[in-house]
Amino acid sequence: MRFLTAINQFLWNGPLLLLLLGVHLYFTIHLRIPQRRIGRAIRMSLRPEPDNLPAEQSSDAAAHSREKKSPRHRVSPFGALATTLAATLGTGNIIGVSTAIALGGPGAVLWCWLTGVLGMATAYAECYLGVLYRQHDREGQHIGGPMYVIREGLHCKPLAAFYALCTVVAAFGVGCTTQANSLTQTTSLTWGLSPHLVGMAAAVITGLVLIGGIRSISQVCMRLVPVMGLLYIAGCMALLWRFRSALGATCLYILESAFSPGAALGGVAGGGLLLAARYGIARGLYTNEAGIGTAAIGAASSDAVSPSYQAYVSMTAVFWDTVVMCLLTGLVIVANMLLHPASLAGVNETGLAAAAFRSLPLLSSWGLPLNGEVFLALSLAAFALTTLIGWSYMGEKAAEYLWGPGAVPHYKLVYIVMVYVGAVIPMQLVWECTDLVNAVMVFPNVIALILLRKKISP
Repeated sequence: MRFLTAINQFLWNGPLLLLLLGVHLYFTIHLRIPQRRIGRAIRMSLRPEPDNLPAEQSSDAAAHSREKKSPRHRVSPFGALATTLAATLGTGNIIGVSTAIALGGPGAVLWCWLTGVLGMATAYAECYLGVLYRQHDREGQHIGGPMYVIREGLHCKPLAAFYALCTVVAAFGVGCTTQANSLTQTTSLTWGLSPHLVGMAAAVITGLVLIGGIRSISQVCMRLVPVMGLLYIAGCMALLWRFRSALGATCLYILESAFSPGAALGGVAGGGLLLAARYGIARGLYTNEAGIGTAAIGAASSDAVSPSYQAYVSMTAVFWDTVVMCLLTGLVIVANMLLHPASLAGVNETGLAAAAFRSLPLLSSWGLPLNGEVFLALSLAAFALTTLIGWSYMGEKAAEYLWGPGAVPHYKLVYIVMVYVGAVIPMQLVWECTDLVNAVMVFPNVIALILLRKKISP
């Protein structure tokens, strides 16, 4: 454990943060600031791809047009986006931001937000390549991701296999056991439910979705992700309205904390430029996964012909995940720190969000048992469940790449079992292993992005 912790602290406290920030900045400039088209990208995600768009360099567009695919094999650009969002919208958007503020001070909110703004360019690049180099399986479904980009674009099969193996391990870690554990911790603390009962229920729900494949996964994600995302955003906006008298001071406090060596309010959180940048950037990268490459696996499943079209649509995942939701969580927490410092008494680093949401009465005034803490618990549970579903597809495609279609049923069975296992086991070792695997995945993905940069069109 000490060895793993030391490696992770070294990687995530310096080299990886500098590498990913450098890549984000490079592609922001190289692709002529694709972030400025975010409004257009959001509109694109809400409508079908026009038939008259050029296929650019996509080699599969002519031989496998959308018209030749049966409806059961088609996944819309929005469906691919929803699958990606399901994998990235997790407890990190709430707990991750809470720990970033606790350890790095309120200034971590700004650094986390900047990571999302810049990370959209990297997400565009990796999703573009994911669509450009995707393949088809025996049933005509699109399959792709960094492993196919590395194999087809760089012609390096060992590195592609290594990335796919890391993705399978990450699926069982960050996408499965850690989320199942977060789910049971939330339900146990809020309602006193048995981890075994919740773990079995989560395993059954996940299994029922996995039986239908990517079509079923995308359909479930298209229904769940927008609803739970909008509800959480609405809850944060209601709290910010309640805290409106302190919003100006909140924003100023975040800016000052991001660039000054001062300590945070009441000694509850850390402070200073280095700590704020370290934890804000690390949590931002962890939540949106820009640079890790997994978003390209979801993007490649789309029936979009144009790589740039799907890349713009998939880029909005980082926008919603970090630029919007992490920012709202951070503003709510810091505003509550300023207005109600007494609410932080005895709160640990993961409880800052819960302390803030106690100020949200919601439907309790109507006699219904739904207060702010229950609302937050429901949000955490929903995010954890959709991450279980979204990440299952990422790992499935990696397992299929490594061992062929015959391995998919075995992978699904192990994944379902691991949902239950993750719900009931201690998680510290799993978290350390997952952090290390995520760090390792960055390097082959970034190598492919840099070497194939000339293939990417804005």
